[in-house]
Amino acid sequence: MKMIIVIRSSRNVSEKMKIPRLKNYLLAGLFLLSLGGCVTKKYDLPSLNKNGLYRGSSGEDTASIAKLPWRALFTDPILQNLINQGIKNNFDLKRAVERIRIAEANLRQSSLAMLPNLSADASVTDAKQSRAALNFPPGININTETQTYRLQLNTSWEADIWGKLNSAKRSSYAALLQTEAARRAVQTQLVASIANGYFSLLALDKQLTITEQTIEIRKADVETMKALKEGAIVNGAAVVQSEANLYAAQVTIPDIKRNIRETENALSVLIGQSPQSIERTSLDEQRLYEDLKTGVSAQLLQNRPDIQAAEFAFRAAFENTNTARTFFYPSLTLTASGGLSTLELKNFFDNSIFYNLIGGITQPIFARGQNKARLKTAQAQQQIAFYDLQQNLLIAGREVSDALFAYETALQKELLRNQQITALTKAVDFTKELLRYSSATNYTDVLTSEQSLLTAQISSVSDRLQRLQSTVNLYKALGGGWENE
Repeated sequence: MKMIIVIRSSRNVSEKMKIPRLKNYLLAGLFLLSLGGCVTKKYDLPSLNKNGLYRGSSGEDTASIAKLPWRALFTDPILQNLINQGIKNNFDLKRAVERIRIAEANLRQSSLAMLPNLSADASVTDAKQSRAALNFPPGININTETQTYRLQLNTSWEADIWGKLNSAKRSSYAALLQTEAARRAVQTQLVASIANGYFSLLALDKQLTITEQTIEIRKADVETMKALKEGAIVNGAAVVQSEANLYAAQVTIPDIKRNIRETENALSVLIGQSPQSIERTSLDEQRLYEDLKTGVSAQLLQNRPDIQAAEFAFRAAFENTNTARTFFYPSLTLTASGGLSTLELKNFFDNSIFYNLIGGITQPIFARGQNKARLKTAQAQQQIAFYDLQQNLLIAGREVSDALFAYETALQKELLRNQQITALTKAVDFTKELLRYSSATNYTDVLTSEQSLLTAQISSVSDRLQRLQSTVNLYKALGGGWENE
């Protein structure tokens, strides 16, 4: 059903308009506007389980390392410079900024949709009728060709009776906030990735140094075994075993160097540069931030930008549902046009004014199920967005729990590993001395002790790396990394 109220007039008959009737239409429109609040709903964040999301919570202490700027957590100046380059040059972050610009444009478009549109057009029409088709009597000479000159302005406006345009605007605003939160989430991930990559590079450097030192020791062992063989203390098998032990260490060098090169390349891409060598310090120079406060789990909604983005996505879906509801109700539109129109260009400004004013109310009756499908789709998408928000909270809690426990186990392993390395160092020294001066041992014992010592030394580097990276991961899991200062 479509009811159209038409008021049409020209300059010569405008005084005949019935003003009281127009007032009645306006009052009816104002009444419909007052009913708009009954259709759309006001947004309110639904109840979420935000407490007890992760293990190892520090009770009621709301202090959290997430509030620290990344420069306060990462004090290595070279690492700071790499992170700064990444924030300036990383392409994921640049794409996130462009998405913000798209969302800003959509918001401006939604805001302007509430205003009337205005257009102008000018036209010249040449029309010629067929004399045969007009069937004029003989002897009548009438000009069958005419030219019409027209210049007019057109405008139309839809009254936001049920809040459809306002809901669309609020949805666009929530989408803008979502893209801004997504940009912060990208930066949080970027800072953590650069820091973890940098620490991995330092750990590989340390492993390379340990392996190269071990190779030098084993070269000396080979010479020692040859001397002991000449002294008839050991046999040829011991010499061959010492050489094999040397090769076993040397063969790991290419893989370590390959990992170093690949890690440098990955870091280069993160900071927006072509693959190149990365300047760096050493693993032993790194000073860890010790006061790892986690705050309370309810703060994750305020601290983690990815959860904020999920909440804004839910808000946008909520407003889309509001918009879908309004399609079941009538819409009120006002259109107007006016200008100049004449058959002779020389009289263009002489008694050629015209205008039209049309008010229309359209009530949907049968739309082939489109309105119902639109509403059901919007409601389902809103529910999906709510599930996404709940899942993101659970994932955030898991990440905090994992990072906390990884840090605690790294501390325990570092303590035990130091004791293991001390014992294995003594074992290597003892078995070498026994091999020189006693027949109570053989080179197999030396070989076993040396292999165990190298494994423990490499593992100690991994323990140190785990401690560094678990600090980074905890910082990211709590929502840190997007505050630059």
